[in-house]
Amino acid sequence: MSQSTLTSNAVGPVKRILIQGKYETKVMLSNGEQLVLAVVLPVIALLALTVTNLLDGVADRAVDAAVPGVLALCVISTAFTGQGIGTGFDRRYGVLRMFSTTPLGRAGLIFGKILAVLAVLVIQVVLISVVGVLLGWHPNLVGIVPAAVQLLLGAGCFTSLGLLIAGTVRPEATLAITNLAWVLLAGAGGVLFPLSMAPEWIQPTLNALPSAALGDSLRQSLIDGGFSLAGMIILMIWTAVSAVAATRLFKWN
Repeated sequence: MSQSTLTSNAVGPVKRILIQGKYETKVMLSNGEQLVLAVVLPVIALLALTVTNLLDGVADRAVDAAVPGVLALCVISTAFTGQGIGTGFDRRYGVLRMFSTTPLGRAGLIFGKILAVLAVLVIQVVLISVVGVLLGWHPNLVGIVPAAVQLLLGAGCFTSLGLLIAGTVRPEATLAITNLAWVLLAGAGGVLFPLSMAPEWIQPTLNALPSAALGDSLRQSLIDGGFSLAGMIILMIWTAVSAVAATRLFKWN
């Protein structure tokens, strides 16, 4: 049993969640595969989108259109794919069964993982922002606060979705589902490319996805300085539904 679990028995629920969040953050930062997914691939995507003409017409400069999408990709990489895979295999090897015997509980585990995602996301945002500025990125300063709110909502939403999958299907299926979803959402789910670039017949469907809500909302904020109320509502709905489902359906073994 980990030190964080032993300590959590003697403290209140908020303290337990903070301890668990610290523990989960250390695990994520020590995992080489998750660091590649969380750091290396987003930086490569940013460089590729900046030096090509794939985002022509979205903003005055390619990098201005690329950074918001890559920030959305960071959220999905860390909160959905990384947490989903990590939690799935923790469940397989009995780590989650150990947590089930502690006062942490399902909700405490979920919120602890969300804290870890937020900690890693801060590192990602700083890194992508620095690389973006070096490439000539000039964000609309008016949209910084709305973008921060959208990133927080996106982190909560995709962490809950990742845990829902990891807690209900086999680890091998979690690995396949989350990796396939990462590829599909990045390329055609409104993350790296705005919905306006998708065929008209599929836009209404994609518009309901949390990936499109996050990607397009970040572009609207950081390019135009606007705030997407519709995007925020979609993210909040997905967050509420997936969090409740994950809490109720999550299986410890």
